[in-house]
Amino acid sequence: SRALWEGWMTMESAQKLFSLAGVSDNLIQQAGKKGFKPVPLGVKLSGKIQNEIKKSKSNNVLAIWPGTDRKEECIVYSAHWDHLGKGEPVNGDSIYNGAADDASGVAALLEIAHAFTLQAEKPSRSILFLAVTAEEQGLLGSEYYTKHPVFPLQKTVADINIDVMHPFGKMKDLIVVGKGQSELDTYIEDAAQKQGRITRAEPDPSGGWYFRSDHFNFAKVGIPSLYIENGSDSRVHGESWGEAQKKLYNDNRYHAPSDEYTSDWDISGIVEDMQLLYEVGKKLSEEHVFPGWKTGSEFKSIREESLKK
Repeated sequence: SRALWEGWMTMESAQKLFSLAGVSDNLIQQAGKKGFKPVPLGVKLSGKIQNEIKKSKSNNVLAIWPGTDRKEECIVYSAHWDHLGKGEPVNGDSIYNGAADDASGVAALLEIAHAFTLQAEKPSRSILFLAVTAEEQGLLGSEYYTKHPVFPLQKTVADINIDVMHPFGKMKDLIVVGKGQSELDTYIEDAAQKQGRITRAEPDPSGGWYFRSDHFNFAKVGIPSLYIENGSDSRVHGESWGEAQKKLYNDNRYHAPSDEYTSDWDISGIVEDMQLLYEVGKKLSEEHVFPGWKTGSEFKSIREESLKK
């Protein structure tokens, strides 16, 4: 049965809870092992939520670049077009623009779509460009799509999701969120190598980033999903500078009115990342294989059952 109240907790808060309960904080490691049973903490939590619900209707926006000989199979590029709208004013500004999160991703989606239309030969497989709504309200738009797909799920080769592209210039590295989950790792690694770059796993997997953007809804139904994050090792300024830029964004602009476009954005690194994602989709669109999940992934069995249909 499900808990009455579910949510995320930071590692720091979890360790404080374990300390309060008088249990070892290595419960986190134990919970990752087969056969783990829940451990009563003997701690009670009381909470109260007051909210108002306003129902509204919003739309996903889809565009299809049809394939040639295998047009019934598709590769999905996804990015969410929504943000938070108007909210609590911060320094007198109440408009939450979402320039990086995720107007940058939607712009990349459009440019990648344009690139496919300029190919000398049309792809064998179809390409679906999917701008989803209501990501910020709980990945609702992508969930709707996977429940009402335009292409059958078993014919959907992969999802390439684009959520936040930072204007920090060119990077030596690239973060693959959920690295080790699927065979799409090899595709992005090959593309990165051509640019003289390396791929890395996210430095804080406990943040649950693989489960917090639209690709997760594709993964849940078995479709291998690729989600990248900007690298940190700046070609010009070094890694410490790159990490500092990310921290400044997370501390001051993430989900804030200050996530705005300015004329000093250095989009050269965004362009490189877009080129990588285009190359991955182009290769997938020309192949006959369906990349799979790696052994140990919780999504592997779902895909295997889907492909039997």
